[in-house]
Amino acid sequence: MELSVLGCWGGYPKGGEASSGYLLKYDNYYLLLDCGSAVLSKLQMMIPPEKLDAIVLSHYHPDHIADIGVTQHALYVAKFIHQYDGCLPVYGHGQNEAEFDKLSYKDVMKGIPYESDQLLHIGPFSIVFFKTKHPVPCYGMRIEAGGKTLVYTGDTAFFEELAEFSKDADVLLAESNFYKGMDGTAAGHMTSEEAGRVANMAKVGKLILTHLPHYGNLNQLKTEAGEQYRGDILIAQEGLTVSL
Repeated sequence: MELSVLGCWGGYPKGGEASSGYLLKYDNYYLLLDCGSAVLSKLQMMIPPEKLDAIVLSHYHPDHIADIGVTQHALYVAKFIHQYDGCLPVYGHGQNEAEFDKLSYKDVMKGIPYESDQLLHIGPFSIVFFKTKHPVPCYGMRIEAGGKTLVYTGDTAFFEELAEFSKDADVLLAESNFYKGMDGTAAGHMTSEEAGRVANMAKVGKLILTHLPHYGNLNQLKTEAGEQYRGDILIAQEGLTVSL
């Protein structure tokens, strides 16, 4: 399994970059996790949109779904200029009917609902969903393929059950929108220290900090997470690719 970061910013993209978007590849199957602002632009630096096999969305905040609409138009245009004849499945929770209904577009994209604790098979990937602590319904994902496991927290405040959900994962892709000593509970986000604590409790192989803040020294996030977790820690950035 190969993970490529397309965008990693929380709330909105840094100039010239993108908010949440992560491309997974296994056996030439391409799965996109979240599709935030400017993700489509970054995706096209790697593959054309019509090469996508599926999209999975953690929740419906704009920094995670803003580029769904333009991706629909890209696929529709591809019908005429590239003879694209597919219909891209997009998996999202059904707890916001108005947002879920927007996932389906003409005959090029189809919304498919998932539920908490459901085991879903998408191509070569097996995915289990876990409801997180966020102001709107949001789901983390435990994704397995080829004997390897990636856990993506989505957006969430800290709670100890995250560690059980992430147990023994090869890679934990964890949000870290706040620095140590801050309180992200009301906003539904974790600090660097809390992300490190989850990684340590879960005994994961590698921690990648993402959904990054737009202020402060980002290297400080790594240092603070390292106070809790002694394993390998990376800060997400556009173009980062990790093989599991």
